Amino acid sequence: MPYSLATRVRVGMIINYEGELCRVTSVEHQTPGNLPARIVTKMKRLKDGINRENRFGSSDKIDKASLEQVKMEFLYEDGDHLVFMNNETYEQTEVNKDILGDDLVFLQPNMQCELEFYEGQPLSATLPASVVLQIVETEPVMKNANATGSYKPAKLENGITVGVPPYIESGERIRVNTVDRTFMERVK
Repeated sequence: MPYSLATRVRVGMIINYEGELCRVTSVEHQTPGNLPARIVTKMKRLKDGINRENRFGSSDKIDKASLEQVKMEFLYEDGDHLVFMNNETYEQTEVNKDILGDDLVFLQPNMQCELEFYEGQPLSATLPASVVLQIVETEPVMKNANATGSYKPAKLENGITVGVPPYIESGERIRVNTVDRTFMERVK
């Protein structure tokens, strides 16, 4: 089994803790005075969603789950499921929509995603780092506007709202960071 030092545990990592798969949701490195350093993690058990908090010594070894990562193309929604296709084998896989959580709003047909499998079961899906979306509603362009630090809200075609520079208009296409949901650039 692959092991990692507790200091290398990162948010989003799936670990095998006490025989159960858990996704790390928070990591804090603590150095309390003259005591040894410790790593405090918050994790969510994958089978039932129960949250737990654990403390590890900085030299403790953590059992990283052996995950198979597969690039797959999103095909379509089918009720509460999403259908992906492996581009190498053309095999289709159905996964529950919950696997994407809040990122589901960014999913687009034919989008290439990376799915992680553990013993043949899909555990998570990772979207591309950015997507191109059209602005459906925003305030009018401000006269003499430039790219200052001020942003205005813009509603996108997928329903979310992001801050955009004041010179951006409704109908324009922009690149949005899928991790922190921020404006990246205007797309021509």
